[in-house]
Amino acid sequence: MNFFYEDLHLIFYLLVIVSIFFLFFSLKNDFSINLLSVASSVSNIGFSLETNQKNLTFIYLILVIIGGSFFSTSSGLRFIKIYSLFKYSLNQILSFSKPKNIFINRLIFTKINFSFNEINKYFLTILIFILSLFILASLLSISGITFENSFKLSILTLMNTVNSSIYGLNEFNFNNLNFLIKYCLILFMIIGRIELLTILLLFKKFLFKS
Repeated sequence: MNFFYEDLHLIFYLLVIVSIFFLFFSLKNDFSINLLSVASSVSNIGFSLETNQKNLTFIYLILVIIGGSFFSTSSGLRFIKIYSLFKYSLNQILSFSKPKNIFINRLIFTKINFSFNEINKYFLTILIFILSLFILASLLSISGITFENSFKLSILTLMNTVNSSIYGLNEFNFNNLNFLIKYCLILFMIIGRIELLTILLLFKKFLFKS
């Protein structure tokens, strides 16, 4: 059971998101359309129907950033990483306010405790993502793309997600981009897919052999 612990958390996370969309965002739109958009964003596919959902664009981008689980083919930061960082940070705050109590960093639904080294890796992954997002968004803005589109396109590029209508980029024309910008997008897609942290660890292994 512990082997699939990340997918168990993903199912719980997906049920919560779907419930929120069903209760609060399905008044004007068909729920099936919202369900498709949510599933497509969480799995980093990006596919959607041609519908006007500009008021939900930011929420869908957040779901793209969080992404899916390790056992899927999705990109994203992974829900389990963000959840682990949140719980660890909360336990640290509570430990200072209640020093006599012991707070265990354990994942729900399992008996697995995440270590301090794992937390450092998760934090470094998110830090690298923020840095990559800032660099790519800056390059796209310098090339003449509006800041809003640069920000959206940078997120979708790093998360390997299609620029469909739910993100407000369905009419974006890649043919007008400079060839250097296209190569930058390809490079950051690779970085987002295999994660820059993995590359750094490989360089450390081969360049700094003991």
